[in-house]
Amino acid sequence: MEHSSIIPHIEVLIFASEKPLTALEITELINNAFAFLEERVTLDQIESCIEGIIEKYTSEFYPFEVRESGGGFQFLSKKDYHQTIAQLNGDKFLKRLSNAALETLAIIAYKQPVTKGEIEAIRGVNSDYSVQKLLEKELIVISGRNEHLPGHPLIYATSKSFMDYFGINSTDDLPKIKEVLAEQLIEGTIINPEDFTSNTDLPQNNDEATLSINDSGTLEENNSEEDDVNTDTEI
Repeated sequence: MEHSSIIPHIEVLIFASEKPLTALEITELINNAFAFLEERVTLDQIESCIEGIIEKYTSEFYPFEVRESGGGFQFLSKKDYHQTIAQLNGDKFLKRLSNAALETLAIIAYKQPVTKGEIEAIRGVNSDYSVQKLLEKELIVISGRNEHLPGHPLIYATSKSFMDYFGINSTDDLPKIKEVLAEQLIEGTIINPEDFTSNTDLPQNNDEATLSINDSGTLEENNSEEDDVNTDTEI
């Protein structure tokens, strides 16, 4: 099949699907739909068509785009139209996660799989409510039990809905912790001798001087060897 014939079918599948579709899933669905044809579409053909679709909807003419998010491809409205769409669902649409929930979710995202006890050890507070809310919102899932800890506690991991919620395709797309911390580093202050003395106290005529701390714990100025020469010496 020609690309021009395949593209409309890919678009309608992505549009109608309730979940993000991978290129492999799209390939299988199209081949099932055209099972009567001897020629089957390949994964390479589908991936090539998807690239063309993504480029097509980047145009300012369209208020939506095709993005790879949540583990597959889906139609998403562009951020410029957020306020307009928000009116459809009111406060529910605009409701955001609490700081406690965000902290808990961040720990799970970076430390997964992780137990509730490990989450609480990092946060320093009980996290029952936050974990329960994240489960209700389907942002995290119970991925099993830790067989190496007493009581075999449940372990938690992020879900596909988590990736969809934050517009990423996998946890590899999360900012690296080193990159986040680098923005918060504070450079040390460089202290120079002139910070402790006024300009009139500094040596003139390019004479060198250094500062040191004497036995009483105060700063004193040490002149260069030339300044130590007795100028009253008779010649």
